[in-house]
Amino acid sequence: MRPESSKNEPFKGAVQAKSNAAHGLRDLFEVGLKDIYWAEKVLTKTLPKMVKNASSPELVNSLKNQLSETQEHVSRLEKIFEVTGIAPTAKKCDAMQGILKETNGLIRETDIGMVRDAGLIAADQKVKHYEIATYGTLHAFAKTLGENKAAELLAMNLHEEKKTDAALTVIALSAINREAYRADSITNT
Repeated sequence: MRPESSKNEPFKGAVQAKSNAAHGLRDLFEVGLKDIYWAEKVLTKTLPKMVKNASSPELVNSLKNQLSETQEHVSRLEKIFEVTGIAPTAKKCDAMQGILKETNGLIRETDIGMVRDAGLIAADQKVKHYEIATYGTLHAFAKTLGENKAAELLAMNLHEEKKTDAALTVIALSAINREAYRADSITNT
């Protein structure tokens, strides 16, 4: 167990918080909402590029469905801002920015076809896993804060992200990964 310290005496090696740091769960909730709001809005611009680079009809369809789902997530987040009284502002999400930068690199570094499709699925699942972690955490925060309407809306987004992640796994395992592996076998013979 760590010894208690006063606000003036941080633990040895602890990083001093900024003056505008989160001081409570409500602050963390607000920061998280603004972060995922930015991420979802950026995804509405990124998914069309992913659609253009996918070749599998199943993957193209999934990505198009995700675009309309993501637009709905943005709308739900705006409703959450409204019901919680938090200003609907987006705060740049460094994690999502990194995942999307990696996705753009993957597109440039893969051949068009099943190899790129396998990479797009992997990249998309990284996005989904980030969203699942974020929505799960925000849902728990909302419940703890007594923000029941927000919790309900966050649970809807969380459920849809999990469902999409599972669908992507099915698409990958149905044929795309095998076809990408065959391309690898052909290249190495």
